[in-house]
Amino acid sequence: MEAEEATDGRFRVRQEVNRGPGASQGLDSAHMAIERLVSPAADPAAREDQPNWSLRPTRLHEYIGQHDLIQRLNITIAAVRARKGEPLEHILLHGPPGLGKTTLAHVIGAEMASKVYATSGPALTRGTDLVSALTRLETGDILFIDEIHRLPVAVEEFIYPAMEDYRIDVPVDSGLHARTVQIQLKPFTLIGATTRAGLISSPLRSRFGLTHNLRYYDPAELLTILTRSAGLLNVPTDGPGARGGPALELIAARSRGTPRIANRLLRRVRDFVQVKADGVIRAKLVEQALALEGVDALGLDELDRTYLRIISSTYSGGPVGLEAVAATMNQDAGTLEDVVEPYLLQIGFLARTRRGRMLTKAAADHLGLPAPTPLNESNALLE
Repeated sequence: MEAEEATDGRFRVRQEVNRGPGASQGLDSAHMAIERLVSPAADPAAREDQPNWSLRPTRLHEYIGQHDLIQRLNITIAAVRARKGEPLEHILLHGPPGLGKTTLAHVIGAEMASKVYATSGPALTRGTDLVSALTRLETGDILFIDEIHRLPVAVEEFIYPAMEDYRIDVPVDSGLHARTVQIQLKPFTLIGATTRAGLISSPLRSRFGLTHNLRYYDPAELLTILTRSAGLLNVPTDGPGARGGPALELIAARSRGTPRIANRLLRRVRDFVQVKADGVIRAKLVEQALALEGVDALGLDELDRTYLRIISSTYSGGPVGLEAVAATMNQDAGTLEDVVEPYLLQIGFLARTRRGRMLTKAAADHLGLPAPTPLNESNALLE
């Protein structure tokens, strides 16, 4: 391979490729020359010009919400930068889906000027699955494991010495002649993300230096996120200035406190106003678009409403077991527990008792259902 500088500051790279015995007829040589123009600044410029289709923030100052966590991260990152050569402590982020755990991992990588290698707990079935990922990490690089609570026990125990001593013990045999080869790793940072922090074992949790629970966003924070996203998507709104106006406020109020849902609804509204109107997001059009999506004023979708109606009509408002409701709806119980129930519990539409799930009066009033009968605990014990 040869390289020479071209007149425009780029480099002309000439590479000889061996075509082998199967080369096509008519070529004088079994080698073929390939020339490419390579610019040292091509990659950064291209990245800057690319639209941010994911709408994710890339730096900490762009990250909206989670103020306590951002403040802690700013202090930790500034301290690590000042010490130089020392990796960031391992970080565990936990909370409901869609709140920005994956985004935050990549933001931390950008702030530390480090590469981020991403994988997930279910993808790692054996301890040796981590060997290739860990050995290619350079000093200060970040290994991000999503759904870390689903790591098998063998993988979890394999990663303990990597987190503490930056080394791994790889078994090369089994039985009486079993032996291990110790591989030294470069200091790295492990960032774990999970929606089920309670399923993470205590030994693994204790090895993280920084642990934080991401909370749901309030409407004001979601409005700021939607205003930024509308700007990235080049979608005009009827709101004054930088706050997006009543149209984006309607979307923020129906986003269930989750940025991922807010951006998804914004994209659906954008499609609606582009096809059915003049392309400008207005409050009336937001109402029509979200009604078409089946999202009501509180952000409940058809699955949420069906869940509440089943408890009200079939089980007289409860109490009823989750498995019974799931069987009636022909839905998976895990889907109802992880997707439907958290938001209903948060807004006070569902109550969990010792005997099962119960509809609340607020949910009955919102959906126009009969008010549930209050549970008399003394009578329940006599049944």
